[in-house]
Formats: sequence, C-alpha cells, structure tokens
Amino acid sequence: MAEIGDVVRIHCVGSLDDGSLFCDSRKAGEPIEFTVGSQTLLAALEEAVLDMEPGMTRKLRIPADKAYGPYDESLIEAIPKARFPGWERLPLGEYIEVQSTAGILRVRVASIDEELVRFDHNHELAGKDLTFDIELLEVVTPDAIAHEAHAADCGCGCQRLKASLQS
Repeated sequence: MAEIGDVVRIHCVGSLDDGSLFCDSRKAGEPIEFTVGSQTLLAALEEAVLDMEPGMTRKLRIPADKAYGPYDESLIEAIPKARFPGWERLPLGEYIEVQSTAGILRVRVASIDEELVRFDHNHELAGKDLTFDIELLEVVTPDAIAHEAHAADCGCGCQRLKASLQS
C-alpha cells in the first residue's frame, strides 16, 4: 500500500472535458515515478495513490481551482515590439521560452498587433478541470531503495535469500 514517503511508479492518462489528452505515460513509453508527499505533482494526484495497492486503478477528477487555478487575465503581458527583437518570427498561439530576471519562463504568444506583443503567462491548463486515469504499478518503500544500494556482501542475508529463491 502506498504511503507518504514511498516512491511509486504509475501509469497516468490525463484528459480534459472535451476528451483531449494532455499526458499519457503509456504513449511516452515509461511510467511516472515520484515520492508521495514530495509535491512533485499536483497534490490531489499524489493523494490519489495513498492507500492504493499495485495493480489498482482509480479515476480522479480535479477541478481547475485545485489543479492549475483559474485563468487570470492579469497574467497577460504587453511588450512594445521595439523591445522584442525578432518579434516577426514569433509563433502566434504557440508556447516559447523567454529569459527573465526570474529565470526561463514558458509563455504563450497570445497576440501581435501594430505596436505590441502580448504574452500569456497562465499555465496552459489554467482554468480547466482535469481527469486522470491512474494505475499504480509499483510501490518502493524507502527501505527497499536503501537495500538496492547494498553491496553484494552486505551481510544482511539478502544474497542467501536470492540464492534460495533461484534454487
């Protein structure tokens, strides 16, 4: 059973209300691995694996306010074209990465008019309810992770156990 602190491996398919997929670990070719409670994924998604056993599946719906929040019009930034060299090559409606004082930001090129380029800083899933189909594949407890690091002659008896299981 998965508990806080365990490393888990899941397959996860994320979809929107219109049926479009935004993630599919099976198509990506490998499961998602994370430590439960590490705040690596959405909190509701991490909580969904608690008390699951390997092989179990669960459908989870996360409303927008518990996922990436509501869409916020104030997060649209207007920059004069003169301050943005190469504006004519910007892919309208697409996401780009820009360097800022806060680091690299991923923004959507929302619009370009005669004087301004507008960048949308909202997360691409902001304002959207999300549905996840989750399958818990494996739970790896912290003890098992530490044990994997043991040397062949660690003295804990694991090598004798492995040998007995292979006989």
